Amino acid sequence: MELRNYETVFILTPVLSEDQMKDAVAKFGNILKEAGAEMVHEENWGLKKLAYPIDNKKTGFYQLFEFKANPEVVAKLELEYRRDERLLRFMTVTLDKHGVAYNEKRRKGFPKAEQKEEA
Repeated sequence: MELRNYETVFILTPVLSEDQMKDAVAKFGNILKEAGAEMVHEENWGLKKLAYPIDNKKTGFYQLFEFKANPEVVAKLELEYRRDERLLRFMTVTLDKHGVAYNEKRRKGFPKAEQKEEA
């Protein structure tokens, strides 16, 4: 079966210590690796303000994983997300070729557009 490209973002509760947050991120990363997923990219976005309160919390730790895997791996990962009390929200999306290309450009830094000088 062909591996598909996925991107998942999850928000951890802000009451966690730095070590607890790193443990949670490592746990989900390990779930992917043990299930045979190929990790493409990982980003820690840090503590950010939420658009609206979730469980009376106004901030959360954001984490992004970009990976290649079979669809069964995503089901396993999301089941673990639902079981973990430390998670406020999560979202996993399938990336098409345009999404993959965009992410590659974003990681390398977009080329700066040439500025036209006005006379």
